[in-house]
Amino acid sequence: MTFIGASPLLISLATTATATACTFALGILAAWRMLAVRTSVRAWLDGVLTLPLILPPTVVGYFLLLLFGRHSIVGMALERVGITIVFSWPATVIAAAVVAFPLMYRTTLGAFEQVNPALLDAARTLGASEARVFHTVLLPLAGPGVVAGTVLAFARAMGEFGATLMLAGNIPGHTQTLPIAIFSAVEGGNPAEAALWVAVMMALSLGLIRLLHLPAGDLFRNRFRSEAGTDEPRSGPTGELGIPAPCAPEPQLRVQLRKTLPSFSLAIDLEAGARPLGLLGASGAGKSITLRMIAGVVRPDSGSIELNGRVLYASERGIDLPPAARRIGVVFQDYALFPHRTVAENVGYALFRLPRVERRRRVAELLNAMGIAHLAHQRPAVISGGERQRVAIARCLAMQPEALLFDEPFAALDPHLRRSTEEQLRETLRGYPGAVLFITHDMEEAFRFCAELMVLERGRVIAHGPRQVLFDDPGTVTAARLTGCKNIAAAQAVDAHHVRVEPWECTLTTERAVPAKLAAVGYRSHHFRLQRQAAGENVFPCWLVETSEAPHEMTLYLRLHREPRAGEKAQIQVDVPKPVWKELARAAQPWAIQLAPENLLLLSTEQD
Repeated sequence: MTFIGASPLLISLATTATATACTFALGILAAWRMLAVRTSVRAWLDGVLTLPLILPPTVVGYFLLLLFGRHSIVGMALERVGITIVFSWPATVIAAAVVAFPLMYRTTLGAFEQVNPALLDAARTLGASEARVFHTVLLPLAGPGVVAGTVLAFARAMGEFGATLMLAGNIPGHTQTLPIAIFSAVEGGNPAEAALWVAVMMALSLGLIRLLHLPAGDLFRNRFRSEAGTDEPRSGPTGELGIPAPCAPEPQLRVQLRKTLPSFSLAIDLEAGARPLGLLGASGAGKSITLRMIAGVVRPDSGSIELNGRVLYASERGIDLPPAARRIGVVFQDYALFPHRTVAENVGYALFRLPRVERRRRVAELLNAMGIAHLAHQRPAVISGGERQRVAIARCLAMQPEALLFDEPFAALDPHLRRSTEEQLRETLRGYPGAVLFITHDMEEAFRFCAELMVLERGRVIAHGPRQVLFDDPGTVTAARLTGCKNIAAAQAVDAHHVRVEPWECTLTTERAVPAKLAAVGYRSHHFRLQRQAAGENVFPCWLVETSEAPHEMTLYLRLHREPRAGEKAQIQVDVPKPVWKELARAAQPWAIQLAPENLLLLSTEQD
C-alpha cells in the first residue's frame, strides 16, 4: 500500500486503523494465553509484553531499527524477496502497533481476570471446547474491558511519534503521520499549519474519549453470543425429564485421587452409585477440589476416575479426558449461570450440536419440568436464588450427564428457601439414573439428602458409611463434630465397658466395647433423658445454668453433680421440645439426667 502525496491525516488514520486491528487480534490472543500461565515464567513473559509501554518510544524505535534494518538478519531476508520495511508506510504500522500493543494486552488481561473462573469451568463441564468457552463466555463477559483496550490502543497508535520517526522517518505524503507533521510544521516555522493539525488531533482524541462512555459492553456481548439456546422456547406440557438410562445397569463412579495442596496432601477413595453420596467436611477439608478434579477442571497428581466403565482419568496410563468429554454435570455453589444469557439460553448452552427444532423442544421440556418456563426470557440477575438453582440443574440435565456433582447447592439460599428447594431437588432427581455426589458442610442437609456419607478432614477420609450408621457411630472426634454432636469431652478407658470422663466428673458405662485408641466420648444433645428422679444406668443429678430458646425447642446448659457457682460454665448442652421444657420448668432442681449407654459415642482422634 502506498500513500504518496496523501495528507498526514489520511496516513495517520490508515496507520492507526491497521495497527489497532493488529493489536486487537494479537493483544486478545496474548491475554487469553497468559490467563492459563500459572508458573514463575508468567512474570517474565508479562514483563516482555509490557516493555514497550515502559521504554521511551525512541528506544523502542531503535530496537525496531536493529530488527528490521537493511543490515539485520530480518531486513536482509526480507530484501531478498523484495520487501523493505524501514522508511516505508508498513514501518509506521509496525511502530504504532508495537507501542500500542501493551495497552491492548494489559487492559484485556485485566478484563479476563475479572471474569468468574467458575463460569469458564461451568462451560467446560457443559461440553464446550476451549475455543467455544473463549468466544461464548470469556470474551463476551470481558467485552467492556476489551472495548476500552481497543480505544486506548487506537489513541496510543494515533499519537505515536518517536518510534515512527526512528523506523519510518519523516517522508511527506508517505510516512508523515499527524504527530510528525506537527513537529515538522513547528520546526519549519509554520505555526498555522501546526495549529491546524493540533486541532484535528484534539477533535479525534475527544471522539475517542466519548467512545469510552458508550454502552459498548452490551453490544460486544450480543455480538459474541453463540448459537446455543438463542431460539425462544415454546411452551409445552409439563412432563418428566427425558434423561436416558446410564451406560451401566447401575451407575457407578469410582474415584482414587491424590494431590499435594499447600496445607495438606489430599487422598480420596470413593464410590458413588444410585444412592446419593454426601461428602461432608469443614471448609478447607478438600471437598470442592475433589469435585473439581472429578469434573476435570483441576488436574490431580495421580490416581484414576472411572464412570460407568469409561476411564476418565488414569495417571499411569496417561488418560485425562477434558471436562467437555466426561459427561459430568456440576451445580456450582454460586450456580455459575452465564449473566449475559437468558434462562433459556443458559439451559440450551450444552445443546449447540442439536438441530434448531430439537434444541428448542429440549429447552422447553426442561424449563417446564423444572417449573421455570415463565422465566425463559429473564437474565439470572433478576431471578431468585431458588430459581437460579433450578436453572443450573436444568442446564446440567440438558447434556444428559452420567453423573451429577453438587457443590454446596443450598449454601447461597436463605434459610426459609432451603427446605422447599431441597424438596424440589429431591423430586427432580427421583428418576435420575446417574451417580450423584453431594458436597456440604451442613450435617442436616447431608442427612436429609444423602443415603451414604463420607467425612473428610484435611483431604483424608475419616469416616464412611450409611448415614444412620455414621450418625450412630462416627468413630472420630472430627466426624462426631461434623455430624452435629454438641457434647464432646476427653475420656480414658477404665475397662472394656467403662470410661472415665473428667470434664463431666463421672464414670460412664458403655454398651460398645471401649476401643484401644479412645480419646473422647460424645453425646448428642437430643439423646439426653431428663427426669425428676434418678433411675437407671449413667444417671446423675443436674442443675440448670442457662437457656437458649428456638421456635420449637429449648437448649438447656446444665451442670452435673452439684449446683453451679457464680460464673461457672455449663458442662453439657441438651435440646428438648418446648412441652418437655414446660414440665421441667415447674419441677424443683436438681433434675436427673441419663446418658444411656447405647447412645454414648466412643471416639478416637484418628481413624481405627
